[in-house]
Amino acid sequence: MTLAVEATGLVKQFKELRAVDGIDLQVHEGEVFGVLGPNGAGKTTMLQMLATLLRIDGGEAQIFGVDVKKQPHQVRQLIGVTGQYASVDEKLTARENLRLFARIHGQSGKQASVTASDLLGSFGLEEAADKTIAKFSGGMRRRLDLAASLIARPPLIFLDEPTTGLDPRTRGQMWDTIRDLVAQGSTILLTTQYLDEADQLADRIAVIDRGRKVAQGTSGELKASVGSSTLAVGLADPVDMDAASRLVAQLLGRPANRTPEAARLTVPLDRADEAAEVLITLRRNDISVTDLQVEQPTLDEVFLALTGEHAHIQDDDVQDDVDQTNRRTAAGEQPEQMEMSR
Repeated sequence: MTLAVEATGLVKQFKELRAVDGIDLQVHEGEVFGVLGPNGAGKTTMLQMLATLLRIDGGEAQIFGVDVKKQPHQVRQLIGVTGQYASVDEKLTARENLRLFARIHGQSGKQASVTASDLLGSFGLEEAADKTIAKFSGGMRRRLDLAASLIARPPLIFLDEPTTGLDPRTRGQMWDTIRDLVAQGSTILLTTQYLDEADQLADRIAVIDRGRKVAQGTSGELKASVGSSTLAVGLADPVDMDAASRLVAQLLGRPANRTPEAARLTVPLDRADEAAEVLITLRRNDISVTDLQVEQPTLDEVFLALTGEHAHIQDDDVQDDVDQTNRRTAAGEQPEQMEMSR
């Protein structure tokens, strides 16, 4: 298969912290590749490196065979980027925003008007075309931002948490839009914190934690990695949580995932009949169970098994550095200029 993205040993260092620590990545042309991880895992930093918005400190990366470090200008002709925050101008209408972006891409005034109209229709924004962005809902802003990234019809689209903060209905609309883009031949690299989003959209998924890739595969392969099935057990008394978790670990040789606020244990099983062994052990130790269910594992179990129960935040210095880079990129500076000024 043709590789849309090929990265080897990517590294990004912010002062004392490695935000990206030796990540390898291969994205096939025509697929949706999901990058899943908790806050601060390094997803956005990695994407910004591939999109030439941050300098690569170590490793190599190519976009459709074009070297990201040596040929950044050529790479920018091959990609579209939609970040976590809308880049549109709130004082302009949707139509004016799209016409502006089209003109920046070198289109004539007449061609820019046609492009804007086509994109407004494709993203269901015709009725709001002449409203200022300040009057848009969050979902409409995200759709407009995605439309703006497609003006040049790039073969590769980076979507950085595209549905963050959207309501379920609007998220579903964005999912449909992404599926349509793939059907039209686009390749998508998608970062997300939403497990169901990765499950719904991605052909393959990489799980990143603390700057490193800890797993990769299809949704089914990742689910199978934590067991053939899962036992969910509700405890009658939350006080028994620690004891129950300890007993399960001793019995099966692996920990259970805990949800203390619901007095609930989720136990990955290698065999379905291990569920009976868990229940017998709990009963022998006078731990009462209110409900139980054996089900196929979800990406939630995969996520917790691979990254632990933590949800860490990037070091403040790292986030400040990334935010500053984003502001300066928006102002027109190139990564090379930024690095020289540090």
